[in-house]
Amino acid sequence: MMEISFEEFKKLDIRVGKIVQAERIAESEKLVKLLVDLGLPADEAGEGEPRQIVAGIGLAYPNEADLVGKEIVVLCNLEPKTFLGHTSYGMLLAADSGGVPVVLQPGQDVPPGSIIK
Repeated sequence: MMEISFEEFKKLDIRVGKIVQAERIAESEKLVKLLVDLGLPADEAGEGEPRQIVAGIGLAYPNEADLVGKEIVVLCNLEPKTFLGHTSYGMLLAADSGGVPVVLQPGQDVPPGSIIK
């Protein structure tokens, strides 16, 4: 396992988000487009909430409507990446359980935008 320094870890912006919308990407079995409330205000350029995140969880969560309202853990400061024409502005964190993604969730309700440290 590769180690990183604590200073490198502090560069990660990991927050709790709340899924406000989920929709399957038609061209893919796995990809789901999520709109996630991260409790962040819009900036001068209009960038802000909710943030679009594309996640490869469609096989594990076949009814994407079941994801709406769930609190999740998001890596917020990952550079954007485009999948099948849909840009993801962060990464949903999930555990790998035998090749099946299991979305990480807080053990109790916390406000969107709460920082993970």
